[in-house]
Amino acid sequence: MTAPVTLAIDGNSLVHRSYHAQARTGMHAVDGRPAWAVRGLLMQLVAAVERMRPTAVVVGFDDPDASVRRDTWPTYKATRVDKLDTLVDQLALAVEVLGRLGVSVVVPPALEADDVLASTAAHVKRQGGRTVVVTSDRDAFALIDDTTSVLRIINGGVDASPVMTPERLVLLLGVRPEQYRDFAALRGDPSDNLPGVRGIGPRTAGRLLQEFGTARAAFDDLAAVSSRLGAGVAAKLAAPGARAAFELNCEVMAMRADVPVECGPLPLDPEAVAEVYRAQNLVYTVNDALCALAGADPDGLAPPAPPMPAFVDSWPSRSYARPKLPKLPAPPKHAQLSLFD
Repeated sequence: MTAPVTLAIDGNSLVHRSYHAQARTGMHAVDGRPAWAVRGLLMQLVAAVERMRPTAVVVGFDDPDASVRRDTWPTYKATRVDKLDTLVDQLALAVEVLGRLGVSVVVPPALEADDVLASTAAHVKRQGGRTVVVTSDRDAFALIDDTTSVLRIINGGVDASPVMTPERLVLLLGVRPEQYRDFAALRGDPSDNLPGVRGIGPRTAGRLLQEFGTARAAFDDLAAVSSRLGAGVAAKLAAPGARAAFELNCEVMAMRADVPVECGPLPLDPEAVAEVYRAQNLVYTVNDALCALAGADPDGLAPPAPPMPAFVDSWPSRSYARPKLPKLPAPPKHAQLSLFD
């Protein structure tokens, strides 16, 4: 018998991705609130459920007001610019909308969505189930094991995204899941303002871990590093501050697995599903959502009503200005196109 699957979704990751990918649409909910990122999240939720066929869903979000990591390490994410107002509003709206939908949403005090993903994977494993983590963030690779895989969202959406397993991670990066945090700590993460060991990129980090198993084993035996990988690599590990940078990254990157989570079961209430998707002007997605999230029979569903056009393609955001695209010159009249051009 196949173990039940729980989807653990990185809400922040998917909202951020949809916000930038669909910003030019300027789509709004029926009530007029900016909602293109929330719409993207809801559409990806349906696609992920259709693809993975889970029995439960948990969506995690960062605490927007407090952060243990920033309090402990003030430089953490210090180089990031402030979020635009429309992004902040849509992150809050996403939590609200998912709550109305009936999905289990977790916003852990002073923690992040990553901690929700790790806690969900640990909880589901104890219950004898399997977890599929849905995110565009590579940090989730550290959670992969025999019961947890990662649907890593890339360009092309859910259907075009790979499901990362232990075997695929080795093929992609040359490291096992239990080595991934060492790999990331050696390489660093500029987006979080976490510089790695100077001069150690992904390829060298992978070679170190293949040879020594862990980064600490390599730091502890620089003579062996010099012998196997060259004096240059050993010198980079021996440089002042190299090990301290690695150890700091390991601390910051560690995910908490003790966040209380409740895995919201599927199917959801069909009335709630229909109401939420229509309110977000996703009328052409309502039937798909009813089938995926509420277990509706597609043969018994009525054709969707047309969308409300009043808030489609509107652009009230002060944070964005609709760009004026330059007019391209008309092609010469004699120009001919073929299938081979």
